[in-house]
Amino acid sequence: MDAITQSTDAADALEPGAKRSRVSGIDRALQVIDYLYETGDPAGAYAIAKAIKAPLSTVYVIIDDLVEKNMLARSPDGSIWLGARLYHYGLAYARSLDFMGVATREMHDLCRDVSETVQLCGREGDHMLVLAMADGPSPFQVASRVGTRVPLNWTASGRLLVGHLPEAERIALFKRCARMSPTGRAEVDATALSAAAGKAFQQRLSTQIAESDYAVACIASPVCDRDGKCVATISIVLPEQKVLSDESHYTDRVRASAERIETSMGWRNR
Repeated sequence: MDAITQSTDAADALEPGAKRSRVSGIDRALQVIDYLYETGDPAGAYAIAKAIKAPLSTVYVIIDDLVEKNMLARSPDGSIWLGARLYHYGLAYARSLDFMGVATREMHDLCRDVSETVQLCGREGDHMLVLAMADGPSPFQVASRVGTRVPLNWTASGRLLVGHLPEAERIALFKRCARMSPTGRAEVDATALSAAAGKAFQQRLSTQIAESDYAVACIASPVCDRDGKCVATISIVLPEQKVLSDESHYTDRVRASAERIETSMGWRNR
């Protein structure tokens, strides 16, 4: 029986009186692979065993088995790194991912959860663009439909979409593109907009109330790629009185949805 299929910790050293727990060979193999992935550097068997709190003898057996299967690679100095087989698996998984497919599924799940309209938005130059939309069950009507473009300073999503940029770049952008909104409530000062965008991005949350449309509010969270760049937002569009009465009900859910999209895309471990 090889190291991957057997329970490896039957002989683990325990403190006196401690309850013995068994960790399967698959779990131990994943711990080894996860450790290398998370640290981002090759490591020796001793360092791996110490980090995952496994017997050195167990780790040696697992490493040998994974090296034989090309899941890990051993360098001439004896250090261990991820093998070519994992790379091929990663390529196959990446090919199967489609951002809009992943994000759209999450958009519809969030819509059902909060019973409000949910949108996916992206940036198109100096504008925010509505990429996709799931209508909520209420009769509340949202003016912005798929394909709608509005100035970045009008919306919660617009601020998030540039929040990752350096401050000087944000200020220059807002000086160029900030416009007065139909309600007259959207901020147009470039320095204030830059500060708000940076803060919203750091908090992973942006809220606007009646800045672009009367009585309409929006709560958005950024979807960031592996480089930390905001590539899209997911947002809940709803009547402003609902935000004023129970904002946390929506903020927690929209943040969680953005994080799930990032996790599905493999971007959370950047």
